[in-house]
Amino acid sequence: MRVTTKGQVTIPKQIRDHLGIGPGSEVEFVATDEGARLVAVNENLSEEDASRKFRKTLASMAGTLDLKGMSADEYVEWLRGPREQLDVD
Repeated sequence: MRVTTKGQVTIPKQIRDHLGIGPGSEVEFVATDEGARLVAVNENLSEEDASRKFRKTLASMAGTLDLKGMSADEYVEWLRGPREQLDVD
């Protein structure tokens, strides 16, 4: 894709169809370590459709996080850091 002088790009039809993007749809570009990701903003989804989309997104991310053998609790502890460093009054 080529960016126009106005900063516009044409989203290929196959991608628009896959994401359900039509005239008037809102999209976002989200920066990632690999570049950018196009995300369709669907604010008018039914609760069932939103739930289905969320489950599909979660399933697509399954196995993408390598915990290096840590349990979930160990990983959370690693993220938080040592508890004794917390300033608790």
